[in-house]
Amino acid sequence: MTTALTLPTAVATRELGARLGRALQSMPGVPQVVALNGDLGAGKTTFVSGVLAGFGLAGPARSPTYTLIEPYEAGTRTLYHLDLYRLSGPRDLEALGLRDLHVSDSTLLIEWAERGAGALPPVDLTLQFGYAGAGLAGADDAPRQLTITGHGAVGERLAALLSK
Repeated sequence: MTTALTLPTAVATRELGARLGRALQSMPGVPQVVALNGDLGAGKTTFVSGVLAGFGLAGPARSPTYTLIEPYEAGTRTLYHLDLYRLSGPRDLEALGLRDLHVSDSTLLIEWAERGAGALPPVDLTLQFGYAGAGLAGADDAPRQLTITGHGAVGERLAALLSK
């Protein structure tokens, strides 16, 4: 299932992220992997802030650009926000211990997931962020285009919930 949405503002991006956060909570005991792809400044970290808000965690997401992984505890679920931008390729993931993070009641939110292709756990939901119009790249208030693709039963359910 693939759906395209236009997100007119950063607030709309964050609100959709919060909707995903609530949907992720509705699946206890199921590990989840969400790939967030797109250009710099396209809204990935803003979206993750919304996911955290959907879990009841206040404040913006801490960017894991240099730490590579930021963990968050939300009740019985642990969310891991990963940023693979600085990795040179999938082989660099081995040192992160990603296999140890993909367990029951964990959610992996992976920015620049395409840089870990072939070394990541199976992705349930792919979110491709982009700018909605020509010449708008880099503008903070520019509308964003989001393509949502669900993979497998979990991903299809999440994609359907986001597309409503």
